[in-house]
Amino acid sequence: MPEQLCDALGECTDLKPVYRRLLKMALEQLQFLEQQIGQLDQEMAALLNHHRAAVQRLAEVPGLGLDSAQQIIAEVGPTAATFPSEKCLSSWVGACPGYDERAGVSYSNRPPKGNRHMRRLLNQVANAAVKTQGSILGIVYRRSVPATGT
Repeated sequence: MPEQLCDALGECTDLKPVYRRLLKMALEQLQFLEQQIGQLDQEMAALLNHHRAAVQRLAEVPGLGLDSAQQIIAEVGPTAATFPSEKCLSSWVGACPGYDERAGVSYSNRPPKGNRHMRRLLNQVANAAVKTQGSILGIVYRRSVPATGT
């Protein structure tokens, strides 16, 4: 993508030098940030090296990759031993709907705020899992979503 951007900017002849310099600075900053992210990914992989089996098992789930599996293990732990039950884990993530009922009247069904990074990661993984051809997760999703149209 940076090569395509450089090609496009090279063809733009009426761009003032100050804007070219600003764009060059932005591209250099983007390259620097990508380099730092790569270094942090390597460091995280080294720290999770003794949990390699758990990361690899989790990465085999449709929709998950090695990066997503590493992030999940880093946040939750290899056995999720911090959480006494799956309900506590889903509440911590903020994936469970709230249920506030008093005297038979429902006041709120909003999910708790939870861990927004983990919730965002799990939403991305779920979207990728649904789009994976032939996976059981995609089949179950298509069965549960009502048909649109007609």
